[in-house]
Amino acid sequence: MTTLFINGSPNKNGNTVALAKKLLGDQSFETLHLADYKIYDYGQDFPDDQFEEVLAKLFEADTIVIGSPVYWHSINGLVRNFLDRQYNRVEEQLNGKVLYFIFQGSAPTQEVLDLGNYTMSRYAGLYGMNYKGMITR
Repeated sequence: MTTLFINGSPNKNGNTVALAKKLLGDQSFETLHLADYKIYDYGQDFPDDQFEEVLAKLFEADTIVIGSPVYWHSINGLVRNFLDRQYNRVEEQLNGKVLYFIFQGSAPTQEVLDLGNYTMSRYAGLYGMNYKGMITR
């Protein structure tokens, strides 16, 4: 069983990563930092786009942990763009995979947390994933 942590924070050693390490404990996992990849907006087509490379890693994993800091009262842009790009591109490749969501910020309101959880539960439901819930700090 393989586990992939997708870090949506541009900070590779910040709170989002710390929460992922706490969640995953001693188990082996691969970390993918979205900030290291060129993933253009939905509908854009550039030869240096690396979305397919990231998507291949997503498809290989059995368990997926997606982490995002709270920016402007929502999931940050790196994660949002990554989710948007999957629209009309992903079909059954994520079916049955386990998904956790890490959402952290200095003082998110309950409404912000609820909206993040809603987004990820809908994402999981769309692709037939087993959503285990949201971990916050």
